[in-house]
Amino acid sequence: MFKNKAEIIVASEAGEITFPFVQKLRKGGYDGKGVSIIHSQNYLKNLLEGASLVEKLIEIQTEISVIVARNLKGEIKCFPVVEMEFNEANLVEKLVCPSSLNEKILQQATEIATQLIASFNLCGILAVEMFVDKNNVVWVNEIAPRPHNSGHHTIESVITSQYEQLLRAIFNFPLGSTQLKMPSIMINLLGEPNYEGPVKYEGLTDCLGIEGVKIHLYGKKITKPYRKMGHVTILATSIEEAKKKAGIVKQKLKVKSW
Repeated sequence: MFKNKAEIIVASEAGEITFPFVQKLRKGGYDGKGVSIIHSQNYLKNLLEGASLVEKLIEIQTEISVIVARNLKGEIKCFPVVEMEFNEANLVEKLVCPSSLNEKILQQATEIATQLIASFNLCGILAVEMFVDKNNVVWVNEIAPRPHNSGHHTIESVITSQYEQLLRAIFNFPLGSTQLKMPSIMINLLGEPNYEGPVKYEGLTDCLGIEGVKIHLYGKKITKPYRKMGHVTILATSIEEAKKKAGIVKQKLKVKSW
């Protein structure tokens, strides 16, 4: 733990911190904000001001997430593991469900999520984001005790959505089935770079005409670069077909301004 970036610089000069490393602010971070990757001495200028922690940078193969629910009776259920792809702003750009990772990794990720929610004695749902490194080791990166961006696809693709599951958990009802109905891709609708002002959606009608495409707009009137304005879930009988349709949506559907 460090109080400010000056302390991190001193620690790096003393050899107490080795490059590369990741700085994470202890407060105020969200959607990729409050995180800085420091590859070498030359990157120290990119350090963020504020109380933070420093972690060793690992070689990431894949980023995954597990949504897990628990009610007061102690019943626990996990949603299928999803894979996430991030953009240059550290925001989730695409989510793939089901994951293509081997069964051993998927089981390990599910067990970690189950152990965490039980250890916290948490009633509700918990999103557990993880890294899978180059040696297939699973690392917990971040947790969020709430409905999560990595679970939005469950509205259409899973028998019980993360939102219904949250209500079942807090009212101590039996937890619903987390069985996958159809393979899916979820795309975040982000404000295009260089556009800021009253929102304008391009390609909305064309995308609504594609079978299996479900568009969710969040009702935000003003767009900014990389601001989350909604998400799109694409359903298909195979993940390959879902990816093809997602590519079309990504190309056609743009969030701009007037």
